Amino acid sequence: MILRRLGRAMKSGGLVTVLVGAALPAVVKAQRAVPRTHDQLTFEPIQFEPSRAQRYVIGPDVTVFFLEDHTLPLVSISARFRGGPVHFSRSEQGPATAVPMLLRSGGTLTLPPDSVDELLEFYAIETSFGRGGRTAFTSMNTLTRYLDIGLEIWGDLMKNPAFDPAQVDVWRAQELDNIARRSDDPNRLAILKFNGLLFGDHPVGWGLRAEDLEPEDLTPDILHRVHRKIFCPENLTLGVTGDVTWAEVRPQLERMLDGWLSCDGLLEDPAPPTFPVESGVYVLAKKVEQSTIIIGKPSDVRLADDNRYFSSRIGNSILGGSGLMSRLASRIRTREGLAYSAASIWTTPVRSDGIIGAVTQTKSETTVAAIRLMAEILGEMASAPPEENEVRDVVAQITNGFVFNFQSPAVIVSRQMLYLSQNLPFDWLSRYLEGIQRVTPASVHEVLRDNLPSNGLAGMVILVVGDPEAFDDGLDRLGPIRILPADDGEP
Repeated sequence: MILRRLGRAMKSGGLVTVLVGAALPAVVKAQRAVPRTHDQLTFEPIQFEPSRAQRYVIGPDVTVFFLEDHTLPLVSISARFRGGPVHFSRSEQGPATAVPMLLRSGGTLTLPPDSVDELLEFYAIETSFGRGGRTAFTSMNTLTRYLDIGLEIWGDLMKNPAFDPAQVDVWRAQELDNIARRSDDPNRLAILKFNGLLFGDHPVGWGLRAEDLEPEDLTPDILHRVHRKIFCPENLTLGVTGDVTWAEVRPQLERMLDGWLSCDGLLEDPAPPTFPVESGVYVLAKKVEQSTIIIGKPSDVRLADDNRYFSSRIGNSILGGSGLMSRLASRIRTREGLAYSAASIWTTPVRSDGIIGAVTQTKSETTVAAIRLMAEILGEMASAPPEENEVRDVVAQITNGFVFNFQSPAVIVSRQMLYLSQNLPFDWLSRYLEGIQRVTPASVHEVLRDNLPSNGLAGMVILVVGDPEAFDDGLDRLGPIRILPADDGEP
């Protein structure tokens, strides 16, 4: 009888079911294990070896950071030039601002602007150009098979710009419109005015003015003169990532550099700012329903491999740099409902002092109340160390996000180019993480105490852009009041 059932099961495909069913008790018994708690589990320590670009020097002493990446058939090349508006006089701010932005649109000595557009579109080559206070930068992204063509066009844009007069006029009109609209944006106006107050007549505090953009300031001769001071091999650092080997890309880069004229003189760094402004309340009157408030003062903390710098980064996050969980945001927004957002400012330049302070927006009728609360929070940070858990949470947040600094080869190379420009060691990111992890509440308190007044107001520049007729009472008790002229934001 059993054999007949087995035979029927084999014919119907059921034998496997029968055998598995018969074996289940033994299997279950064999898989039983002694339970262990989580504290009994052990793992090999995680070893994270971050990628690092190779550093080479080619041509006329040009540093190149190179990192292969064969994930996609693409190559990205970025160029960073030492030189920006801060290296030029007040009268040259227009052309110093214009040159990096006109390289892409102004054509070359051999290609008019529309031909450049057609070639880049045909070969699907992507370019970008930009500028900062001390640097100009550009990048090019192309399919690997079009790398030679991409480098030829991109190199021509950097080396031999034509500054087509029609494109110069277009850029000038856009910038004039941007300046005209600036007075309609209280936030932009406040930042520009605050920088002007703190830095005075210094390039860091200058903003572009309409008088900087007169046609006679943007002639091809002037633009070419500025161009030859910035876009030259002595100021250049290159970064290369993508589907190419160093042996393949090196001769292509050298061809691009071939014949590139040397810099027309050396760019001198401006003297450090002296912060000539007097403390007190500065009001820029505007008929708006909200007040923009910036409170700040100079800070002597600089970007460096020392405990004061690392402690300042944690202190800034606790104060207002970590979003809604920061003290400024949680008190001003969440608890008191005086503003939608509030944040801290703590700049740490390499070569000069920076600024520490806070910024928020509130309705006109709570302007003074918001300033007093901001001052109270700043004073508390100066008077007592932060809680242990506040420091621990910020350190954990930075540590847990460490891996995202390596999410793409382009990010890795760009960061190493930045370190070179700031004279930082190439393992700076690792040093930064180690320094952050050594920070204590006591060290945070020490650096905050050195840079903030105990009452949050002494020595502070308080800037308010808003409607003085609608302010709540007590502004005059915060310090001497100075009414600023209603211009484009320049002091």
